[in-house]
Amino acid sequence: MSVRTPVYLDHQATTPLDSRVLDRMLPVLRGHFGNPASASHAFGWAAARLVETAREETAALIGAEPREIVFTGGATESINLALKGVAAGRAEGPGAVVATNIEHPAVDRCLDRLAVSGWRVDRVPCGPDGVVDARDVAAVLKPDTVIVTLIAAQNEIGTLQPVREVGALCREHGALLHVDAAQAAGKVPVDVDADGIDLLSFSAHKLYGPKGSGALYLRRRRPRIPLAPLLDGGGQEGGLRSGTLNVPGIVGLGEACRLAGEEMADEARRLCGLRDRLLTAVRGALPDVVLNGDPRRRLPGNLTLSFPGVDGAALVSSLPVLALSSGAACSSGGDGPSPVLKALGRDDALARASLRLGLGRGTTAAEVDFAAERIVAAVLALRAGRR
Repeated sequence: MSVRTPVYLDHQATTPLDSRVLDRMLPVLRGHFGNPASASHAFGWAAARLVETAREETAALIGAEPREIVFTGGATESINLALKGVAAGRAEGPGAVVATNIEHPAVDRCLDRLAVSGWRVDRVPCGPDGVVDARDVAAVLKPDTVIVTLIAAQNEIGTLQPVREVGALCREHGALLHVDAAQAAGKVPVDVDADGIDLLSFSAHKLYGPKGSGALYLRRRRPRIPLAPLLDGGGQEGGLRSGTLNVPGIVGLGEACRLAGEEMADEARRLCGLRDRLLTAVRGALPDVVLNGDPRRRLPGNLTLSFPGVDGAALVSSLPVLALSSGAACSSGGDGPSPVLKALGRDDALARASLRLGLGRGTTAAEVDFAAERIVAAVLALRAGRR
């Protein structure tokens, strides 16, 4: 069976827009130009109805109430609003925040900013399997801990973190829990109530929706969380995110969430099968390949592999028929080894010898077989060239 190249294997960086999402967005782009804040005429009313329908669809994916969804421009903005908003809304002044050592740069840079303003940042290391132990989180919780921030699914190695266990700890301690669910939402089940989540950030473009659209879940029950806005303006989104709403993007996010909720279980099973097929094929020819992160407690479509004796960047360059990366897209500009792989205990050479493979909704078995064949051939060629 022929395979059309390049084969896209970078679904952790972004996902293609689902044609069904586009079909839902096109009528909005063409005919619903009204401003949802225009409450005095039919054009505004129509736009507002579209937004509220999308709010219901977005909330349903994570078990939230529609009024607890704040639309943003993406997960990075949501993370900034959550962490900086909690800090600015705290009347008592700076406290402490707990985070892991495998957070996304959007979280890390926010914490750097909070540290400058007097907040203490307590870090929890992950284990060699790329998973944080909830007991280690419990050990660093202090009387002045205000918020714990936890990445639900690590963007580079795909490992799933113990969100529910950490959520229970936070409730017991009286701390807030913020979850970066950019990689998890729509791919694995998320339930904000059952998981004890107070704030949750995610993006449309990670679940086959449009870029430039995202959401922040903000618990408004038991109790309501005070949050200071980052933007001042017209007071949209309950005063938390001023600016004219991106109606087509919000509609696209809602449809992407609806589809993900309906198809998640079946798609996860399919991707797990393809993921294991790819790993088996590569390991069969290259038995020394190293899988980074827990082999099962990970995103269904993620594999991050290290190939001893091969530079990851050189390997990517030798594979123009495959669209993949040697690390996370959000931090791929650096020349050093991946901090996430270093956190797992990998040495510099092995950390640099890595590929991140992200399978997704459009990935086929033929593409997986093709990718395995090409990766193996490229690794062997690079190793032969070093002798």
